[in-house]
Amino acid sequence: MTEEPFEGWYTDPYGRHEARWMSDGKPTRLVRDGRLTSVDEPEGPALHTPEPIEHPEASSGDDLLRADADQAEVFDQEKATRAVFDVWDIYGPRQ
Repeated sequence: MTEEPFEGWYTDPYGRHEARWMSDGKPTRLVRDGRLTSVDEPEGPALHTPEPIEHPEASSGDDLLRADADQAEVFDQEKATRAVFDVWDIYGPRQ
């Protein structure tokens, strides 16, 4: 049985941050300190072997953000309904 490569949040092997995201067994530039996520290039010698970090509060996914979250519009039901009727006015019912 082969072990799967590291994937997820692990202790930072470089010792600069609380956690570093590992992908396919390699450290990435995505790091975390508390609830703050930022980037830091994975450079230099590793000081220790990364250990997995459990984040029980992340199990619901409510700490995850889309990369374009700062550009996303808040869903507006009234605006969406108007858009549907605008399309109806242009194209009418399908025959």
